[in-house]
Amino acid sequence: MIPFKTLITLDRSSAQPVFLQLAEQLGRMVREGVLEPGWKLPGTRRLAQLLDLHRRTVVAAYDELLAQGWLEARPGSGTYIPDHLPQPLPQALTPGEAPPDPGRRPGYLFSRPDHIQMPVLSPDTPLRLDDGFPDIRLAPMDELARAYRSYFRWGKPQRHFGYADTRGHPLLQAELSAYLNETRALRTTPENILITRGSIMGIHLSSLLLLRPGDTVVVGETNWAGADMNFRQAGAVVQTVPVDGFGLDVDALADWCRRRPVRLVYLTPHHHYPTTVTLRADRRLQLLQLSREYGFAVIEDDYDFDFHYLGRPILPLASADRHGMVIHVGSLSKSIAPAFRIGYVAAPVEVIDELARLRRIIDRQGDPMLEFAVGQLFRNGDIRRHLKKSLKTYQTRRDHFCRLLTSELAGAVEFTRPDGGLAVWTRFDPAIDLPLLARQARQEGLFFSDGTQHDLPGRRLNGTRLGFASSTEEELEKSVAILHRLLGRTGAVPAGIRAKKTSEIKEINPVQLKTAVD
Repeated sequence: MIPFKTLITLDRSSAQPVFLQLAEQLGRMVREGVLEPGWKLPGTRRLAQLLDLHRRTVVAAYDELLAQGWLEARPGSGTYIPDHLPQPLPQALTPGEAPPDPGRRPGYLFSRPDHIQMPVLSPDTPLRLDDGFPDIRLAPMDELARAYRSYFRWGKPQRHFGYADTRGHPLLQAELSAYLNETRALRTTPENILITRGSIMGIHLSSLLLLRPGDTVVVGETNWAGADMNFRQAGAVVQTVPVDGFGLDVDALADWCRRRPVRLVYLTPHHHYPTTVTLRADRRLQLLQLSREYGFAVIEDDYDFDFHYLGRPILPLASADRHGMVIHVGSLSKSIAPAFRIGYVAAPVEVIDELARLRRIIDRQGDPMLEFAVGQLFRNGDIRRHLKKSLKTYQTRRDHFCRLLTSELAGAVEFTRPDGGLAVWTRFDPAIDLPLLARQARQEGLFFSDGTQHDLPGRRLNGTRLGFASSTEEELEKSVAILHRLLGRTGAVPAGIRAKKTSEIKEINPVQLKTAVD
């Protein structure tokens, strides 16, 4: 006899119907061999009495298992476990082997590449000096909500919820093309634009298109880990060249090209990630000449072009590209908010067509409603007004934050006030244990990156990006006060710091940056 009353536990307060609970538990008993093939189950009336249920509940449970094939009804005889079901065989554990845990551990092997083992950070502290994120409190939410509502009044309603163009919503393609042509001097049409879910999708798709195992990708020292992960995942060999106060060392790149084939060069020329330096004009031209001479593609990541504080920003590489060597990748996540996953790729039409085909096998399409709404914000001028307002706010916060660093953390940090972007590349005194400082700050309610992801093999930079844009001036003051207090405890900040003159503070001159990084 099977002790059904002991083995079956039903929770009448659960949102799941009782008959489904009963069916699942009986089915599990069959799969685990507690109920063996050929066994006859109690009649519905008898099982209902054992479990104190209404007979209809048991009938519904049996019907569910009959439909799934775990039971079979034999007319005039009763309900049985089918004879054709295999009987599970117990498996002995080897010494030291953990018991099965299928909810956590699969029963098969799979690869876990080291290059993608990077934690996803979700700061839960009230204060943060992040990687350089926008302030979501400034995002044009009301305008975006109105644009969302207008989607349902546009065109034919029956088209809104079907499949859309893999390349993106045509309105956003057209508006982005016009915006990039006006602000970045590109020469695109809507057919040159692919809308993606953030810039990292554009980099991923480009890696799939361009790279084969063993190909060489050249990046700067240091580089954005998100891009490096994609290149390594494609099987490429990632090589680095130095970055100094004028950006990527193009002479070092030329030396690489003379020694072995280079398939791809990735860089952030407007504000190098993470150091924020700008690639000098002569190096831009030299890089384009090298790409033409040696036939390598260039992925230009334009992650924060819209935030430049000293006059008109230097135009992207793609604006001077006359031979179709540059794939220009960007994102609107910094312009609106990270939760709005809209990026773009601007490239020759044939490249865009192939990227769209690759995109279909991982993501049939983007979010047509969001893309339409953002396209409306471009058309109505709301994005431009938002960017103009945000730029002034972020510049004020940058200046205030840099004053705080020089007045409160003298002797502990070195930095150069960035011409643009949303973060300050900050080097800490070598005597300071930056990972320990980051952990202590988090306990005090302040998050910032410990900078270890920027280190190179065998080289500890002891630097990190401190984002200022997402914090108000008051929040920046509280954040720096925490750092000052923690550093004061360890004696890393000299006594009498507040009396220091700004002229005594060590800021890294762009020409000295290479030495500082080395």
